[in-house]
Amino acid sequence: MEQHEISVIVNGQKLRRRVSARQHLIDFLRNELSLTGSHLGCEHGVCGACTIQVNGTAVRGCLMLAVQADGAKVETIEGLSDSGAIADLQEAFHQYNALQCGFCTPGMLATAAELVELHPHADREEIRAHISGNYCRCTGYHAIVDAIAFVLETRRNKGGAA
Repeated sequence: MEQHEISVIVNGQKLRRRVSARQHLIDFLRNELSLTGSHLGCEHGVCGACTIQVNGTAVRGCLMLAVQADGAKVETIEGLSDSGAIADLQEAFHQYNALQCGFCTPGMLATAAELVELHPHADREEIRAHISGNYCRCTGYHAIVDAIAFVLETRRNKGGAA
């Protein structure tokens, strides 16, 4: 099988690895780096369970090849959590009961983190549109929208949003 060497920053750590030309990024993260917080669901980019951030943009790890991440900065749920970047989102998800079974939660949080950074004045309709590619079979989305709206409002009130 054809192998390629990649250089990637994962959760702040610079790495060089040889990867198969056809290995998906989510498989590389889970199987090679033991970063299993991001889940693998549909394997077709539909459910959003494998959502991670690449260069600050939420992407489906099952649709991106590891070789495509060469030179990129990748943040998984572990990195976003450990850095404290999403502490307020995590707390709000807990407070609003927006994380029932937890399978979708890592991908939902990665998507929500992108939203609060890029669109700090998003309203509830914009929140729903932004997370619409992430499936949740437990909460019905209302609690998730409430949690994200709370974080956006809290950040605006603290002057954390431009």
